[in-house]
Amino acid sequence: MTQVRRPKRHGRRPKRRSGSTASQLGIPEVSWIQALAAPYLRDYRASPVARGSLRGYRFVPPGKSQAGSRSGFFVGYLVDSAKHEFLNPAPPECIVFAFVGPVRSPFYQEIVARDGSPLGKTAEYIGWLTHRRPRFAFFNSREIVLTRHSSMREWPAAKWKHYSRNFFIETLAWLVRSSLVAKIREGIGLHTRMQPPI
Repeated sequence: MTQVRRPKRHGRRPKRRSGSTASQLGIPEVSWIQALAAPYLRDYRASPVARGSLRGYRFVPPGKSQAGSRSGFFVGYLVDSAKHEFLNPAPPECIVFAFVGPVRSPFYQEIVARDGSPLGKTAEYIGWLTHRRPRFAFFNSREIVLTRHSSMREWPAAKWKHYSRNFFIETLAWLVRSSLVAKIREGIGLHTRMQPPI
């Protein structure tokens, strides 16, 4: 009896990353987030994020950024605490954050890290605007510079999309009112003096 030999596999079989899709992770499907955020992040370019701990969309301003710099927003879900332990998260979470990088650049030091930095002042203002928890958190030594996130563990699973939608709308509205969305869209014109609370 002739025995059929299977072709040899070269190298190790790649491991399947568990929970690689929204449905496998139990979180809502995320394609709707782009349309939801569009009225708040006008003219921003959206790209899906489906790797690592994040599922959602990254939004970057139009045109070229300053040499070597990057900035924008992320809207979506944090599905694992890996590389985000500094947030003390309880995944799965809804999360919205502004990012600026690279951290060691003079650009970052000027607008984020120094005492009295423009983004630090914006963080103070948006803290004043936020009427309910969770509050915004400001970080002056990481690419995630301003974030608001909320665990979904206590929410009924059937309400996850509805509640997270409300969370995204509320958070994006505060980012718009703080003028941070406009400033990043204009090339991080954060050197202008922040308007005082009304």
